[in-house]
Amino acid sequence: MKIELSDGERLDRINENLVIIQRKHGLTFGTDSYLLAAFAKKKTREAAADFGSGTGVASLLCAARGKYKKIYALEIQREFFELSKRNAAVNGLDGVISPVCCDIRNAKSYIAQGSLGAVISNPPYMPKMSGAESSHGEMNSARREENGTVADFCMSAAALLRHGGIFTVVYRPERLAELFFALKGSSLEPKRLVFVYPDEKSPPCLALVESKKGAAPSLRVARPLIIYSEPGRKKDRRYTEDMDRVYDEFSLDFLF
Repeated sequence: MKIELSDGERLDRINENLVIIQRKHGLTFGTDSYLLAAFAKKKTREAAADFGSGTGVASLLCAARGKYKKIYALEIQREFFELSKRNAAVNGLDGVISPVCCDIRNAKSYIAQGSLGAVISNPPYMPKMSGAESSHGEMNSARREENGTVADFCMSAAALLRHGGIFTVVYRPERLAELFFALKGSSLEPKRLVFVYPDEKSPPCLALVESKKGAAPSLRVARPLIIYSEPGRKKDRRYTEDMDRVYDEFSLDFLF
């Protein structure tokens, strides 16, 4: 298939033999999206949703590995919604991925309540009005809670999930207290937690959290996932054996 690119777009080849069209001034594919998709529990007979899907990369990765029978990719920014449709089509996954242009706070108007087995999300990490603003509005919307707080993401996920359904999130460790408070306030019980470290000498940079709707309290914390074997510039560093294994197995289950 010939892929037509517009001004400001680029084409990249990523894991799982996927190709994605990305916007040069938007958030691009990174380790957090890959780890989210790898951490998400497989439910091959159930439908799932990806909240704040952006270019659709987490949905693409999950679909390529057959994790869900159908994935609703919810994105509020029309430019990225259109990209997610194109990315699903160019990878032959438009039969599995169904992009939806909507505010996640209004997700139940598009997807039946209690109908999903899983929801995944890489939500905005920063509170509204925090940090230096980008000259590109799409970056501000992706980074900051301009279209819903973490509590909104949790409430909407809980509304769409069936009892026992799984909500999986990648988030910042410094905001973990807010995330846990929001999860429990939506009857989503944290069940598994992985802290991700750039290297052995750095503090954690990401937290991966799996929660279950209506479950009893019981949290399992994995051993740390360390990305690089030594500190330094990314191009000069090697992945750890654990990180190589994540890429080989598309799973973090071995950490528990």
